[in-house]
Amino acid sequence: MTKRSILLATLAAPALMLGGCMGTENRGLESVHQPVVARNDYALDLATAGGRLAPGESRRLGGWMNTMHLGFGDRVAIDEAGASTGPARDQVAAVVASYGLLLSEDTPVSNAPVTPGTMRVIVSRMHASVPGCPDWSRNSSAEFESSTSSNYGCAINTNLAAMVANPGDLVRGADPDTVSDTAVNTKAIDAYRKKPATGAGALDAVSAKGS
Repeated sequence: MTKRSILLATLAAPALMLGGCMGTENRGLESVHQPVVARNDYALDLATAGGRLAPGESRRLGGWMNTMHLGFGDRVAIDEAGASTGPARDQVAAVVASYGLLLSEDTPVSNAPVTPGTMRVIVSRMHASVPGCPDWSRNSSAEFESSTSSNYGCAINTNLAAMVANPGDLVRGADPDTVSDTAVNTKAIDAYRKKPATGAGALDAVSAKGS
């Protein structure tokens, strides 16, 4: 190896080390940091008697949901053992409705089998986050590859994950049947059109004299 090649290799070594510390190049406009949605399932087994919930089980179910702060975005389903128990299901649906929710027909698969004479209520809760943010491992102002910063997209995607009401919408989108009700959509437009203009009435009499 000549003296010139040794010198070039010596100068290139710090640049390679710096490039390794600067993270992965991203020359597109799509951020590498995307929201990740995780789902947790919580189950509660309720005793049944004669096709209905056993005495006190409705109160226990309400206390459990109250402790979990059940709200919008949570999915509540029933995993029944054996034949369908209509009255018990209606009792559970009434408790769920008190939190402004409806029973879901999609029942998650539980690990343990349901014991006969019981009804399992499963609450599925999703949480969205953007792992790896903030990421300042690469500084776009110190390179010439026309790539974005390693922290590019962290702010908007982290805010989106924190503000989305239903994290499941980030995975499969919103059901169009629930957001395309024309009667609901036209309420705001109808109220805007029927509201009288602020300058339609007579002007207030204003005097420049003091009291």
